[in-house]
Amino acid sequence: MRAFNCDHCGHLVFFESTTCVHCGSTLAFVPEHMRMAALQPSGSTPGMWEPRSPAWQPPMPLLRMCHNRSSQGAACNFTTDADGMQPYCVSCRQTRWLPNFENPQNLLRAHKLEHAKRYLFYTLSCLQLTSLQGLPAPIFDFLEDQPGQIPVMTGHASGTITLNVAEADDDERARRRLAMMEPYRTLLGHLRHESGHFFWDVLIKDSAWLARFRSLFGDERQDYAQALQVHYARGPAGPADWQQQHISAYAAAHPWEDWAETWAHYLHIMDLMETAASYRVQLRLPGHLASWPPMEDPFTHIQTPFESILQQCVPLTLMLNSLNRSLGHNDAYPFAPSAGAVAKLKFVHEVVMQHRMQWAAA
Repeated sequence: MRAFNCDHCGHLVFFESTTCVHCGSTLAFVPEHMRMAALQPSGSTPGMWEPRSPAWQPPMPLLRMCHNRSSQGAACNFTTDADGMQPYCVSCRQTRWLPNFENPQNLLRAHKLEHAKRYLFYTLSCLQLTSLQGLPAPIFDFLEDQPGQIPVMTGHASGTITLNVAEADDDERARRRLAMMEPYRTLLGHLRHESGHFFWDVLIKDSAWLARFRSLFGDERQDYAQALQVHYARGPAGPADWQQQHISAYAAAHPWEDWAETWAHYLHIMDLMETAASYRVQLRLPGHLASWPPMEDPFTHIQTPFESILQQCVPLTLMLNSLNRSLGHNDAYPFAPSAGAVAKLKFVHEVVMQHRMQWAAA
């Protein structure tokens, strides 16, 4: 994600910021413009907000804060339509169910979940893959286990993404990560993975891409439930040779899971690259005389080949892991994509790139 600045004083702020610590301005993210705005109450219309900065060209219309801005659970900093027809922002409108807030623990869980969902929305919007660009949007159910009931399973079905809110608890997520022998498990990673299932239906199913998908990922018509049963019976380590063709052991379970894992990884790379480009990162690896050129924003340069993105990303992840290790943390990027996995990442990039070019030409 790119770095943001308060457009009143120029101070660095963050995507989740609600107040500029430098000038005290009220901040909100305007999804239709994909930028942070310093706002002040409208002098003419109660309940409305207007920019403090005159730099908005054309002048931005009045804005309304998302109804969830004051919610203990969502704590949303997005704006919504000023006409009042939609009290919730474009991200919050996608949430159908939240856990029962009578349990105080669920307040923090909901806050973490909605925060991760807004990060997902940002990345998808940069790729022209949200309702703002006219595409269907997934519905989210954030549910908790109930006594005597079947445990909530994280997954996607018919356009609805369900997440067990226990995943918002750091200790529970770490326990499951270790039990499943996973090198990486985050809320944002979950949402990116499940969004991959959703966008398989949107971008691949019944499309001209389907034949090529099957040649790379396999035939998705094989029995899904049976494939998962085989995977879990084999154990979380997966088949011995999974690294040759897959980004993770779980990706080897079924072509749909392979696509979803690859899709999530693609979003990881694109967001990581935009962040580095925003900070104008330029690297030279120890032992190499030549420097890489400054990182390019992959969201701005639509037709950048995936090979170029990966060439810049590899040294970036090496530095990122070295920084993490210097602070006593595990690698932030615990992956080493094989040639087989890279071919699938390239396919995802080509699918998204074609969609973006079609959207830009429309």
